[in-house]
Amino acid sequence: MTGYVFATVACILVTAAVLGLLRTRRIREKYAGIWIALAAVNILFVVFPGLAVVLARLVGVATPVNLLFALAFIVLLVVCIHLSTELSRVEDQTRTLTEEIALVRLDLWELEDRLRPQPRPRDGGPADASLPSLPADRPVPAAPPRPVGDVGGTVRPPS
Repeated sequence: MTGYVFATVACILVTAAVLGLLRTRRIREKYAGIWIALAAVNILFVVFPGLAVVLARLVGVATPVNLLFALAFIVLLVVCIHLSTELSRVEDQTRTLTEEIALVRLDLWELEDRLRPQPRPRDGGPADASLPSLPADRPVPAAPPRPVGDVGGTVRPPS
């Protein structure tokens, strides 16, 4: 098998694999588009091998293979940087959502504590001197609303 046939078959397999991942929603469209475009560029170099020679001369590289390796290195470097920024963004969102969930749980626990009926001793006094009990006819005061932080930002403290 010649190198041109191997490269063509490899590009077709990569494109089929990316389309399969896209169909099962295991890869997002923007990433699938990048990989399909790279496979199309590789097929373009396979169909027109003189194009790599012309580009190598324009750039001043001795052999076209060195140019292709340098371009592949640059593409992979850009993909790694992009994925690192996406990972950082997702980590910030996860941290923010975790903090918001913790605040909502705290509010829920405080509300449950206020609404939980206090056991009364037989003499009619409060069950525990440290916990005041509310009269039955007095409503439980509502907790003030807690501001929620925006996605990607920090959670603001309650006012």
